[in-house]
Amino acid sequence: MSQLRAAPNQLTFLRLCLVPFLLMAVLDGSFRLAFVLFVIAGISDALDGVLARWLKQQTQLGQYLDPVADKLMLSSLFLTLHHVGLVSRRITIMVFARDLGILIVGAILFAALGLRNFKPSIFGKANTLAQIIAVVFVMVAQFAPSAAAEWVRYWALIATGTLACVSGFDYALKMAARLSTPITDVPEVFD
Repeated sequence: MSQLRAAPNQLTFLRLCLVPFLLMAVLDGSFRLAFVLFVIAGISDALDGVLARWLKQQTQLGQYLDPVADKLMLSSLFLTLHHVGLVSRRITIMVFARDLGILIVGAILFAALGLRNFKPSIFGKANTLAQIIAVVFVMVAQFAPSAAAEWVRYWALIATGTLACVSGFDYALKMAARLSTPITDVPEVFD
């Protein structure tokens, strides 16, 4: 079966296709629509993992595409929310720099050394959760303002910035340790 036709990968592609519409909704100030699209994207993210296991359609393409789709959506949302003045420049830079750094380092290590196993740390998972909560409550505070929504938005953004730094340093330390150990079964680049 073609990896592109696997149901979980099609859900991931659906999530990627939602990104431009989600960003346009934010830019147009349609935060209720943006929230609905973000929830749909979140449901598709949960379903693709469940389907992959249930249908036994776990593919190498899906293993790479799913985290890339997540990072693209969240990083793009932070950039767009900053553009419309709802997220600070510092938080946006920390989120974007961390995610871009992880993607670039991962691509380089894969291309140069064939390293493939990049399991997220507890700090990375916590950062992703903080990002999701922050994005949700930044949007909710626009169409259903309340003191509670503002409070969650504020602390989720603080947690996002803090965890972006912590998880970025944790990732860098783990990669440095991994690269300092001898790697076997790596083909010579210049034979």
